[in-house]
Amino acid sequence: MDIPISMKAELAAWNGGAGIDLESWTGCEGRFALAVGYGSIFWPEFVEFDGYILQEGFSEAVLRGFESREGTTRKAVEWVMNHLHIVDIQHYGCADASKDKIVFLGKMLKEIYEAKLKWQFPDRPCEVEFYIPPDEDNLMDYQVSFWQKCHELEDRDG
Repeated sequence: MDIPISMKAELAAWNGGAGIDLESWTGCEGRFALAVGYGSIFWPEFVEFDGYILQEGFSEAVLRGFESREGTTRKAVEWVMNHLHIVDIQHYGCADASKDKIVFLGKMLKEIYEAKLKWQFPDRPCEVEFYIPPDEDNLMDYQVSFWQKCHELEDRDG
């Protein structure tokens, strides 16, 4: 695993400068409660509802609100309902947020979502997107989301 550059100095400073590997560092710094919380992000629960695949706990009122907007598509509704801003994994203003960590986590979440959706919904292929904003220094806009490929066809065919 390629460790983000912004973490290498922190890991190297451990053990009187001898350094520490990522897994050992996690064992020293982490907590089981956080591991459980991260589990809900890194292996989310998805449900089928009204032809959509959505994250468990979604708001039907919000879903219907997005559906009611003029010109919206099922793909767009599914994308917005499932999107996650990578920086929202941590608290607002988290001091160690950096582009390399956000990109690392975004790529990882994309792979995880692809695997989870394929496993849970093998008959409903999905497209997972890790969105990198045009202004790559705007950490707030990095997002991961997904939609079902069948919605692309529905939207195209009207």
